Amino acid sequence: MRVTDVRGASVARLLPWTGTGGKPCYVLGDGTGYVSRKADEVEDIQLDMAYELLGHADGLLAEPGVTAPELHFLASRLSECLEQVQRIAESRGSRLEAVLPQPEPEPQPEPQSKSATSP
Repeated sequence: MRVTDVRGASVARLLPWTGTGGKPCYVLGDGTGYVSRKADEVEDIQLDMAYELLGHADGLLAEPGVTAPELHFLASRLSECLEQVQRIAESRGSRLEAVLPQPEPEPQPEPQSKSATSP
């Protein structure tokens, strides 16, 4: 979902957490309010955790005696992190899209009319 103002600028930000039933949460505003600052903090924490988990995954996968339950746990945590990082990328992408200049639509060629000429 993308909410835009009169100029077409995005005023809704996808938050890095979900609401009831896993539904996406948005905040409206210019990005300087309390909720936006908290969202920035949560995104930083989520990205830091993803980097740490990747380091842990490298170490675990290099061990020859890793067990199936350990791999399952790792895969579950990696899946959670990937979901969070994807949400952050979507949120940041839509905010970038709102501030970048939009390309002008290409003019459509005028349809050529058939002239009524007699043979």
